[in-house]
Amino acid sequence: MDYLTFVTQHCTMGRAFEYRRAAKEKRWDKMSKMFPKLGKAITMAAKEGGMDPTANAKLRTAIQNAKSENMPKDNIEAAIKRAAQKDIASFTEVNYEGKGPHGVLVYVECATDNPTRTVANVKSYFNKSGGSVVPNGSMEFMFDRKSVFEISKSESIDPEKLEFDLIDAGCEYIELETEMIIIYGDYTAFGTLAKALEDMQVEVQKSSLKRLPTSPVEFSEEQLVDIEKMLDKIEDDDDIQQVFTNIA
Repeated sequence: MDYLTFVTQHCTMGRAFEYRRAAKEKRWDKMSKMFPKLGKAITMAAKEGGMDPTANAKLRTAIQNAKSENMPKDNIEAAIKRAAQKDIASFTEVNYEGKGPHGVLVYVECATDNPTRTVANVKSYFNKSGGSVVPNGSMEFMFDRKSVFEISKSESIDPEKLEFDLIDAGCEYIELETEMIIIYGDYTAFGTLAKALEDMQVEVQKSSLKRLPTSPVEFSEEQLVDIEKMLDKIEDDDDIQQVFTNIA
C-alpha cells in the first residue's frame, strides 16, 4: 500500500468515525431532552387518571408515545411510580402564544411546577429573538386543534376503508406518507378515535393533540435559520412539552 492510499483510507475512516460519533452524540442529546418531557407526561397522566394503563387512556397514550421514541421500559415504569409519591411536584398545564422572528406565530404548551419561572423563561426566548409574547387567545383562530394518530403502512390496511370505518369515530381525513398513515380528527374526538383503533386492533405508533396552522406561511431559508434558533431555545426548556408554528 502506498503512502497516498494509506492516508486517504485513514482520513476517510477518520471522517466516517467523526460522522458516526457526531450522529450518536446528536441522538443522545435529543434523548436527554426528550425523555424527561415524556416522563413528565406519563407521571401527569398517571396522577390524573390512575396508574393502570388499561383503565387510563391518557396514560396509555403517554406510554405509547414514549415507546415510539425508544424510551427504556425502566424509565417508563419509574415515571408511572413517581405519580404515587406524596412529594411529587404538582404540575400545571399552561400555554403561551407569541410572535417570533420574521412574524412567525408560535404556540407553546407547557407542564410546570413553577408557572412564574416558566413564563419568565418563555418571554426571554421571544424577547431575545426580537419577538414577543402576546395575550392568550390572540391566536385562537390561527390554529386548528386536531387529534392525530400515526400508524405504519401495511398491505393489510386499506387507507380508504380505514377512513370510512373511522368516520363515525370522528375521523376527518387521512394523509398518506412514505411509511405512515396519518389520521386526523377534531381534538374532541381523541378518545373515540383511540378506542375505535384499539377495537380494530390497529397498532398506533404515535398519537397526540396538535395545533395545525389555518394559514401556513412560507419562509425563506435565511428566515428559517433565525426562527429555528429561537425554537431550539424554547424546545430545550424542560417545562416545554410541545411547540407549534405557522411554518408551511
